[in-house]
Amino acid sequence: MGNTFGHLFRVTTFGESHGGGVGVVIDGCPPQLDITEAEIQVELDRRRPGQSKITTPRKELDTCEIVSGVFEGKTLGTPISILVRNKDVRSQDYHEMTDTYRPSHADATYDAKYGIRNWQGGGRSSARETIGRVAAGAIAKKILHQVAGVEIVGYVKRIKDLEGIIDPNQVTLAQVESNIVRCPDSECADRMIELIERIGREGDSTGGVVECVARHVPKGLGMPVFDKLEADLAKSVMSLPASKGFEIGSGFAGTLMTGSQHNDEFYTDEDGEIRTRTNRSGGIQGGISNGENIIIRVAFKPTATIRKEQRTVNSLGEETILAAKGRHDPCVLPRAVPMVEAMMALVLCDHLLRHQGQTGTFRPKLGQAG
Repeated sequence: MGNTFGHLFRVTTFGESHGGGVGVVIDGCPPQLDITEAEIQVELDRRRPGQSKITTPRKELDTCEIVSGVFEGKTLGTPISILVRNKDVRSQDYHEMTDTYRPSHADATYDAKYGIRNWQGGGRSSARETIGRVAAGAIAKKILHQVAGVEIVGYVKRIKDLEGIIDPNQVTLAQVESNIVRCPDSECADRMIELIERIGREGDSTGGVVECVARHVPKGLGMPVFDKLEADLAKSVMSLPASKGFEIGSGFAGTLMTGSQHNDEFYTDEDGEIRTRTNRSGGIQGGISNGENIIIRVAFKPTATIRKEQRTVNSLGEETILAAKGRHDPCVLPRAVPMVEAMMALVLCDHLLRHQGQTGTFRPKLGQAG
């Protein structure tokens, strides 16, 4: 019921924010892939709370356990189950929200749909659910890199009205991880950190944009017409908590251009490969990857749970005032970076397997973008 994503590479996440734990079941992973808990932990550490002064102070190590599907460091081809146990829960901080709805949160809609909800930390609607996605994304990344040399790098492009200058064709993971806000533009990153700290002290929150690039993606990934590659990418990242917008390539800026300005002209490179001189298409044309870098952007709203007083209602419809307690990110963007990367990896991995299954062919070195 909406908890499973993918076709051949399928992931099902489970768990609530303040329950016993959260995790994922991955089905369709090829056998004999080398994978360890340590490799998965690297990605989870980038997502975990309490990692810096601009994230939620909740202290969770998010230590993962591979429960099934891996034997002697290799995947078996059977379902892989990964569990992360919740440790630092403070459910009492949410007692006031038992019957009071947080503005712009999922409280009221969950009640409207199910007639019951776990009010402790937001339950299933908490961003803690994304632990399973990031764990599965670590495996998908390894498959993509091992089979096709695909490299996925996400970063914070904008916080509120502060926008970094970043070249998606050249940016590296080391540059992204060089500061706590995960913006490779170091000068802009300093100003972003100051902004997030100030807004956090005021009991408020802010949003922004994460940009993500996938390099060395093979040509041919994507399934027209309803499973176009960009359509699946849009669905994947728009399923993330707090996401409010999606762009690929030129995005909405392309609407300001004419066709002659926007079109990506073709040429043949020195290796005899058909390439495009520009990449306003964002690496996808007609729903199918063309071998150029795939570049997407995801807009995230300000964190809904804030300490400032806000007008709201309770489950009886009575008007009241809420100043939320609990531990929340004043800005979700730094921790959203590995989430966006994971969703990009899950989509590309799924389509890689589908492409091989449908066509029986795969040429991993086609159209590698520089």
